[in-house]
Amino acid sequence: MKAIELSYQDSQSVLELTKDALMPKRNADQLLIEVKAAAINRTDLMAIQTGKLPKGNTILGVEVSGTVIESESDLFPCGSHVMGLVNGGGYAEYAVMNLGNAMLLPEQLTFEEGAAIPEVFLTAYQTLFWLGELSSHESVLIHAGASGVGTAAIQLVKHLTSAKIFVTAGTTQKLELCRSLGADVLINYHDENFSERIQQETAGQGVDVILDFIGASYWEKNIASIANDGRLILIGILGGAMVKEVNLMDLLEKRITIKGTLLTPRSDTYKAELTKEFSDKTKILFEKSDLKPVVDTIFSLEEVEKAHQYMKNNQNKGKIILKIND
Repeated sequence: MKAIELSYQDSQSVLELTKDALMPKRNADQLLIEVKAAAINRTDLMAIQTGKLPKGNTILGVEVSGTVIESESDLFPCGSHVMGLVNGGGYAEYAVMNLGNAMLLPEQLTFEEGAAIPEVFLTAYQTLFWLGELSSHESVLIHAGASGVGTAAIQLVKHLTSAKIFVTAGTTQKLELCRSLGADVLINYHDENFSERIQQETAGQGVDVILDFIGASYWEKNIASIANDGRLILIGILGGAMVKEVNLMDLLEKRITIKGTLLTPRSDTYKAELTKEFSDKTKILFEKSDLKPVVDTIFSLEEVEKAHQYMKNNQNKGKIILKIND
C-alpha cells in the first residue's frame, strides 16, 4: 500500500513516500479502514522531533476517516463511513482502528471534514470537562483560539455550557473566526497584554479555566489571568518548556490547580471511554450542524512535508488535512 514512512538518517528525520508498505493487520476488536483522509497534528511534528512514535508505528497520523473494509462489528459493518483515532498509521491507504475509537461519520460531512474531528474535539472535550471541570456559570480562556483544538473548544463550550469564552489569537482574521464560532471576548496577543484585558473584563476576578498550548512564555500572564480555585490545563509548549522562576505562593494564594495532558499516549481504554462519552454528548449536535469541523487546507499525501511546514508556520485556521484516497 501507499504510505508515508518515517526514518532517520544521520540523526535527521526523513519522510518517504513508499508504494509497498505492509498492509496493517487487524484483530477481532479492530476495524480495517480504507483511509480517505487523515489530519495533521502537532503530535506528528513532536514524534518526528523526539522519535517517540505512537505505539512505535513508523507511519505517522493519529486520526483518520474512511470506509470500513474488514469488520466483525454490527455497529460498524463493512461499507460504513467512520472517523476516529488510530495508534499511528494514518498517513497511509489503509489503517486499523480500535472499535472503541470508531465513530460513524455523519452523512452530511465529507471525509475531509470527518478527519478534522477526532483528535481536536476529543482533546478539547477532555481538557474542558474531564480535566478542567468547566461548569456553565464559569469562564474559560482558550489560547490559540483559531487552532484545531481551539476552534473545537470554542464550539463545545458554546453548545454544552453557558460559560463565558475568552480567546487569544494573532490576527484579525483568526479572531473573527473565533467570534463566528461563539467566542465572547477576542484578544490579539500582538496588540495587548491578555492578562490585563482579562482583569478588566472580569473586574479583577480572572477566569476559571485556561487551556494553554503555549507554556513557559505565558506562565506569568496565565497566573495573573486565573481566578481563585482556577484550573490551568497545559496541552502544549509552543512557547517553551522551562519556567525559570516560579513563585509557589501565587499558586497557594489562588488555590490554583495545574494539570498537563497529551491524548496520543493515553491508553486504549481511556481513549475508548472518552470517545463514547464525547459521541453520546455531541452526536446530535454534529448531525444538526451545531458543531462543525473547521478545515483550513487540504493537501495530497505527497505534499505531507509542505503540510507540516504550513503548521510549523502557524498559518492555519482550523485543521490541515491530507487527502489519501478519492
